[in-house]
Amino acid sequence: MKKRTGLDRRSFLAHAIGGGVAAGTAYLGITRDLYAQASGPIVLGHHCELTGGFASWGYWHDKSAKAAVKLVNEMGGIAGRKVELVTEDTESNPAAGARKLRALIQRNNASFIVGSVHSGVMLSSIPIATELKTVYFSAGEATEATGSKGTRYSFRTGTDTYALAAAGAPWAFENLGKNWTVISPDYAWGHSHYQEHKLVVEKLGGKVNPPIFVPLDAKDLVPYLAKIPQETEVLFSVFFGAQSVAFYTQAKSMGLEKTMRMYSICGTLEAIAPADIQGAAEGLYVLENFPRMLKYKDDAFHKEHNKRLEIDDIHAREANSQRVMAKSHAWQSWENVFALKKAIEASSWKAKKDDQGVIEALEGLSMDNSLEFAQGAKILRKEDHSGMIDCYLSRVENGELHLKKKITKEEMLAKLPPRVDFSKQPV
Repeated sequence: MKKRTGLDRRSFLAHAIGGGVAAGTAYLGITRDLYAQASGPIVLGHHCELTGGFASWGYWHDKSAKAAVKLVNEMGGIAGRKVELVTEDTESNPAAGARKLRALIQRNNASFIVGSVHSGVMLSSIPIATELKTVYFSAGEATEATGSKGTRYSFRTGTDTYALAAAGAPWAFENLGKNWTVISPDYAWGHSHYQEHKLVVEKLGGKVNPPIFVPLDAKDLVPYLAKIPQETEVLFSVFFGAQSVAFYTQAKSMGLEKTMRMYSICGTLEAIAPADIQGAAEGLYVLENFPRMLKYKDDAFHKEHNKRLEIDDIHAREANSQRVMAKSHAWQSWENVFALKKAIEASSWKAKKDDQGVIEALEGLSMDNSLEFAQGAKILRKEDHSGMIDCYLSRVENGELHLKKKITKEEMLAKLPPRVDFSKQPV
């Protein structure tokens, strides 16, 4: 018989948030008594960019998933079963990622996958996850993952390029300019952003110039920056990591911000502190998925999430390393664990034969603002398996990201009719 501890999930969270003890450590001594071991552990696979071009993001996805599983196990696991997290490095490479996904599912027996933030990797992974009938949560933004290349098995709690264009482009069109140029890496994420933003801007009556796609290994961006038409009013950029730093510093050296407005999405400053690039991103407007600064979503859940990820409340820097968290994306690796927990428990899942129940529970899943869902309340839309979330339009001022406009999930739902209906597909 399972030993009763007198501690339910709600009281644990309330106690942890209340700060009466160090959250996440108070009950470690009794954790061993919380599991119903007879059914064995539930294995979650984490398909993560630990090396390669996305490693600076992958570090935070890895840390977030581990922290989430730690909290789940402190709370008694999922349906009384301990959770084990098995991680495979995608190497930020679609071919390697595909091999590693098969290893997670076929060799490590992962029942569900918390997936990649690399758009190329996730798009190469969805067919494999579907073939192997395994739920796969994408964290990248290419619309196709919950659109034309999605399936009944593909989910995403965060935004995609379709949502980001609908959330931010109309404001940028009205306030920054009507003649746009898109410059991005020659890669799925950038192509998807170009297509979605072009649709919105042209529908509003603006002009989008031919895109400028840059090789992923390019360090000297000046030849590409020189191609930007002089009539450009809004320069929309979609770089990441070291190439993003190169873009901002080289664009600044050319004085581009003097003749056009800089607009972007959160990925271009992920894991980068504006203050660390000597003002090169000053004045940039950027659409965030999760405010980097606590004060723009100031609640106990956000604060506790920061504490568990060991970051400060202003710059999102890690205490022991000064790394900057990839905060607008890595929350998904935390929240996807809890979304799966809700669906598994709601469907009384026991083994792979019960996966249809988990899928049906995820379709239309409502998630309340909480420690488990610290980014905020959201809905996992039934038809296209897309997360409908609040977005935050911010501007870099004095090296910090300051909120200018919040776009609510309700506004997003009104602007974003689903383009597909996966719920009608067989499992």
